[in-house]
Amino acid sequence: MLTNLTIKNYALIDELNVSFNTGLTIITGETGAGKSILLGGLSLVLGKRADLSSVKDNSKKCVIEATFDIAKYNLKSVFKTEDLDYETQTIIRREILPSGKSRAFINDTPVNLNSLQILGERLLDIHSQHQTLQLTNDNFQFQVIDALAKNEKALITYSSLLKEFKGLKIELEDLQVKKNNALKELDYQSFLLNELEEAKLISGELETLEIEYETLNNVEEIKEKLSTSNGLLGNEDIGIIALIGQLKTHFSKISEYSSEYNSIFERIQSSLIELDDVFSEIENLEDQLEANPNRLEQVNAKLQIINNLLQKHTVSSIEELLQIKEELNAVVFETENLDTIISKKEEAISLLQSKLMVESDHIHKNRTVIIPKLISQLESILATLGMPNAKFNIQLNPADTFLNNGRDELQFLFSANKGGQFNELKKSASGGELSRIMLAIKSILSKYMQLPTIMFDEIDTGVSGEISNKMATIMQQMSKSMQVFTITHLPQIAAKGDTHFKVFKEDINNVTQTQLKQLSPNDRIVEIAQMLGGTDVTTSAIAHAKELLN
Repeated sequence: MLTNLTIKNYALIDELNVSFNTGLTIITGETGAGKSILLGGLSLVLGKRADLSSVKDNSKKCVIEATFDIAKYNLKSVFKTEDLDYETQTIIRREILPSGKSRAFINDTPVNLNSLQILGERLLDIHSQHQTLQLTNDNFQFQVIDALAKNEKALITYSSLLKEFKGLKIELEDLQVKKNNALKELDYQSFLLNELEEAKLISGELETLEIEYETLNNVEEIKEKLSTSNGLLGNEDIGIIALIGQLKTHFSKISEYSSEYNSIFERIQSSLIELDDVFSEIENLEDQLEANPNRLEQVNAKLQIINNLLQKHTVSSIEELLQIKEELNAVVFETENLDTIISKKEEAISLLQSKLMVESDHIHKNRTVIIPKLISQLESILATLGMPNAKFNIQLNPADTFLNNGRDELQFLFSANKGGQFNELKKSASGGELSRIMLAIKSILSKYMQLPTIMFDEIDTGVSGEISNKMATIMQQMSKSMQVFTITHLPQIAAKGDTHFKVFKEDINNVTQTQLKQLSPNDRIVEIAQMLGGTDVTTSAIAHAKELLN
C-alpha cells in the first residue's frame, strides 16, 4: 500500500508531504484544483516519461517520492530479477533536474524506467474511464479468468514448457537447414578429409623430412667431404691429430716449469681429446652414409604431398593441417549423423508437445469451470449498478497452435440491453458501462488475489446518485482487503470513505499553489455539503451531509 507521498517543485505544487492509511481514501476538489497534478506525480513514480515543462521552478530539481508497504505483495522475486535490495518499506524516488534529465531510484539504487514500470505496475493501479479500454484486451480478459481459475502455477509450468518447445523447434529448423547445406558440401569435405588422412601426417615431421632430403640428395658431396675431413684429422704423418700429438709432447716437457706452460698443455690435451671425438663421429657418419635413391624418392614424394596440402589450405605447418583434419572430421561426422541428431530432437519435441497438451488441457478445464461463475458474479454486480439487463457470453475456442497462455482463443461478448445481440465489448458497451464493468471485475478479483493499490479517477462520471451509492459500497468492500483511492465529484461516494482529502488552490505571496489536506470530521461535513448544494452551505445541506456520513 501507498503510505507516504512527497512532491517538491512539481507543476503548481511547491512542497507537499502526505501520509495515507488503509481502507477507502476519498479525494475531492473543484475542477481545476489540481487533482490531475497529483495523478501526474504518481504516474512519474510509476515510470512515465518526465517533461521539464511540468517543473515549477526550472532552476531547481523536482522530486517525487512515494513510500510503499509491500510486505503482502510477494515481490522478492521481482527485486531479485531486477537486482534490487528488497525492503518491506520500499521507497521510489523520481527526480527531474534543471537540465531536463530525469533520474529514478528504488531504495536509493539508480534504476532505468523499465525497472520502474515493472515494479510500479505491481504497486499502484491508476484507473480512469480512458483505461477501461484495457477491458477489451484479450490478455487482460485471460488474466481475469485465470486469476479466478487459479491457473497461476499451471501457467508458469506451461510457459516454461512452451519456451523449451519453441527453442527446440528453432534448433530443429537450424539442423534441417544445416543438413541441406552440409549435404551439398559433404562430398568435397569428405574428399579433403580423405586426402589429409592418406597423407598420414605426423606433427614435426616436415623439418625431419627436409633434413633427410637434403642429406640423401647430396650424399656424394657429403661423403667426399667426410672422407677428406677424416684424412685431415687422422693421417699418421701430417694429420691434425698427429701434429697436435707432437705439440702435446713438446709442451709436456715444459709444463712443469710454470703454471702458464701447464695451462697451455692442458688446453692442448683438451683439444686433442675433442678432436679424437670429432674424428670418431665423422668416421661413424661416413660408415652410415650411403646412397639410397628409393628412399630419396619416397622422401621427395612425401614432401611434395605436404607442400601441396600446405598450399591448398593456405597454412604453414603440419600442426595446422592436423587441426584442419580434426575440424573436417567433426564436420563430416556431424553431417553423416545429422539424421540421428534430428531424430532425437524430433523425439524431444514430440515429448514436450505431449506435456504441453496435458498442461493446456488442465488450464482449459479450469477456465471452463470458472467462466459461468464469473458471468454470474459480473451480471449480479452490474444489476446493482443500474445495468439489470447486462449479459455476458464468454466462449473458449480451441486454437490451432500453442499460444503464450494455452490453446484457447477467447470471445468476451457483451449485451447491455434485453434481447440485444451479443457483441465485442468495445463495440457494445459505452464508456460509462465499461467503467462499471471494470469496477465489477476489480471487485471480483480482489476476492481471489492480492491486488495493488487502486486509484479510481472519476470512474463515477455520468452515474446517478443511487448508482454512485452502490459503486461506493463496492469500493468499501474492496478496501477491506486492499487500499483503494477514489477521486470523485459525488457526495454519495465521498461520504463512504475512511479518510477524506481535499485538493485546493491558494495564493501564497501572489503565487498560486495546489495544496492537499486531510479533512477533519467537521471539515468533511462542510465539504460534502458543498458538493451537495454549492459554496453557499445551507442548513439542509449540512443535515444531508451528516445523514450521508452516518
